[in-house]
Amino acid sequence: MSKQVVILAAGMGTRLARPLPKPLTELRDGRSIMKQQFDNLAKAFGASHRVMIVVGFKLEAIIERFPEATFVYNEFYDTTNTSKSLLKALRASGDGGVLWLNGDVVFDYQVLNRVTPLMQAEQSFIAVNHSSVSDEEVKYTLDNTGFIAELSKQVVGGLGEAVGINFVGAGDKQTLIDRLEEVEDSDYFERGIELAIERDGLKFQAVDISDLYAVEIDFAEDLDRANELF
Repeated sequence: MSKQVVILAAGMGTRLARPLPKPLTELRDGRSIMKQQFDNLAKAFGASHRVMIVVGFKLEAIIERFPEATFVYNEFYDTTNTSKSLLKALRASGDGGVLWLNGDVVFDYQVLNRVTPLMQAEQSFIAVNHSSVSDEEVKYTLDNTGFIAELSKQVVGGLGEAVGINFVGAGDKQTLIDRLEEVEDSDYFERGIELAIERDGLKFQAVDISDLYAVEIDFAEDLDRANELF
């Protein structure tokens, strides 16, 4: 079965202040962030994957550059957050688990090699690192069995950063859909995951990729750092 991959790319990316959607931001080698993601997916998975992109802001610019993908439109991209974009994608997905990427993350393709066994086992996971993190980053803590306990920007005493590469297994997907339906429009998808952990006992494994690179591009300095790493 082909691996299902979702890229969340509906947002306006106002903090980076670029005229096009943030995933189309150019890296130092001339590729866009999203093209680097597509290349990584092809390198790790070959032809055994298919990509669905959630679009919104200036969607035509993304669609014309990646015609090989399928698309889901979040028509409320300017008033909703990633919880509702992911919800639309999971509803539109086929049977089986779903890997999803934030559309602004630049990462080492070896991250995908590391998580492939978990995807094959349908084990839900969150890719994390041990970096010191600012208030703007999504932080995490672990429970006493090593699974994700808390996951949000508001976490106090976080162990590091969730890097924006995640997977929900087939058995957990409907529960996550239900929780994403429940959260506020303004919530990030991490809130749906937290509720599914807290109320339904879902187990998201923390996959440490601290020895690899993964940078979410929110500000110009993030872009500079990503360009230095790859």
